[in-house]
Amino acid sequence: MTRLFHVSDLHFGRADEAALDWFAGLVRAEKPDAVVCTGDLTMRARSAEYAAASAWLKALDVPVTIEPGNHDLPMYNLLARFTRPYGRFERVEKAIEREMDLPGVWVVPLKTTRRFQWRNWKHGAVSRSQLDGALARLKAKPAGHVALIACHHPLVARKASGSDQTAGGIAALPVLAAAGATAVLSGHTHDPFDLPWETPGGTIRLVGAGTLSERVRASPPSFNELIVEDGALSVRVRTLE
Repeated sequence: MTRLFHVSDLHFGRADEAALDWFAGLVRAEKPDAVVCTGDLTMRARSAEYAAASAWLKALDVPVTIEPGNHDLPMYNLLARFTRPYGRFERVEKAIEREMDLPGVWVVPLKTTRRFQWRNWKHGAVSRSQLDGALARLKAKPAGHVALIACHHPLVARKASGSDQTAGGIAALPVLAAAGATAVLSGHTHDPFDLPWETPGGTIRLVGAGTLSERVRASPPSFNELIVEDGALSVRVRTLE
C-alpha cells in the first residue's frame, strides 16, 4: 500500500496558520509516503512568500512534489512574468523532489499555467508540448503502477463550457486515459471533488484538493488522502473541523 497526501492552494501570504499546523502535524504523525502539492504556494509570488512556503514544505520531512499555480507567477512585475515567470518557483522546486516513482505509483507533472493569454491570466491551458511531455513520462511508467497526473487547474471546469475552462483540457483527457493515466490531481477551485470522466480512451478520475488558506469557498480547509493498493486508487477528503 502507498499513501499520498494531496494538498493544494497554500497561498502563503494568506495562509491559514491553524490549517498549516494541522496538516503538518498529521504528516509528522502518520508519515505518508509522499505529499503532492498542486500549486498556488503563494498569494502574490513574492520572495518572502516563497521562502515561507519552501521552509514549510521542507520541514514536512517526506518526499514532496509540487506544480506551479497561477498565483505562483509574478502578477505586478511584468518584466519577471514575461522573462522568468517561474524563477522563484524553480528555486523552491530545486529543493523539493519533483519526479516521483513510488511503490505502485507513478506521478506525472503537467504544467497548466500561462504567463500570457488573451483572457484572464488566472485560467489554465494545456499546450501540445506539455501534453507530449506528460505522455512521454506515461510511456515510462513501470508495469502495474497507477499513474497520477499532477497539475494546478482542473482539466474540466465545474461548468462544461465558459471562460474559465482550461484550454485544451477536455481534449487532453482521452489522450491521457488511453496512455494509462488513472486520475488527474488538481487544485485551484479551493473545494475538493472526485469525479469519473468518461472518454473514448477510457474512464479517468478528476480529483481536486481544497485549500489550506484563508481563501475558503464552500468547504473548510482540507486535503485529500490517496491510497493505492493492488492497482486501485481510493480518495478520502480530510477536513479541518
